[in-house]
Order: sequence, then structure tokens, then C-alpha cells
Amino acid sequence: MKQWMGIALAALFSMAGMARAQPVPDPASPFVIGEGFPTTPATCDSLPGWLERVPDYDGRISMAIRGELTASGTDGALAYLTMCPQNGVQVVCITYEEREVIPGRQVTLAGGFAGVDEGTVILDPCLAYDPPED
Repeated sequence: MKQWMGIALAALFSMAGMARAQPVPDPASPFVIGEGFPTTPATCDSLPGWLERVPDYDGRISMAIRGELTASGTDGALAYLTMCPQNGVQVVCITYEEREVIPGRQVTLAGGFAGVDEGTVILDPCLAYDPPED
């Protein structure tokens, strides 16, 4: 019986060693591991630099960005909020509620970082927040 316990413990410890540690993103980054709200959202200007430093993690990564919406539309079920100019990296927030595009109005988009495809960052699921009133 002791022999089997020893084998079981050895197997358990070897599997624990194979577990992948969660990376710790830069505290000033717009990314957090898991679900959460980053303390420092990206901007359209800072986003390309941050995309070079996306945490290497095979689980949920959340991201936030603050700026002006450039487009808002719906397919009848989902809403698509777009931020950042077309000549750079754009962010598309997939959510449930359209928002009015108002020049100069700052909005924060936060959600699951689903990756970058052809110059577009997808946040899905995503929520849009108005900045707090001063």
C-alpha cells in the first residue's frame, strides 16, 4: 500500500511541475490575465506597441482601450463598436448594444482579447463604458 501511495504522490508532483505558470503582465499594460479590468487602458496611439507585448498565455486575456468610437453598427443580434483610425490598428468590440458615435466623446472598451487579424483587434465579449464624471 505504501508503495502505491509513493507512486501516486510522485505522479501528482510530476503533473504539477508540468502546469504552466500564468504570466504577470506589466502593471501599466492594458492586459490582465483572466477576467478583469486593466488599470491602464491602451489608446489608439499606444496600442501597436502593446500588441508586441501581449502576454503569452493560452487562457483568457482581457484588454481595455480608451478613445473615440469611429463606428457603431448591428447585425440585429450583436453590436459592433469600432475604435481607432482605419490607417492603423482598429479595435472592434463585439457587444449587445449599439452606441452613438459622438466626435470627442471618450469611451472605454473592455473585454476578452480574441487576437489580432489583419490589423484589427477583436474584443469578444466586450462592454463599453463612459468615463466617470469629474
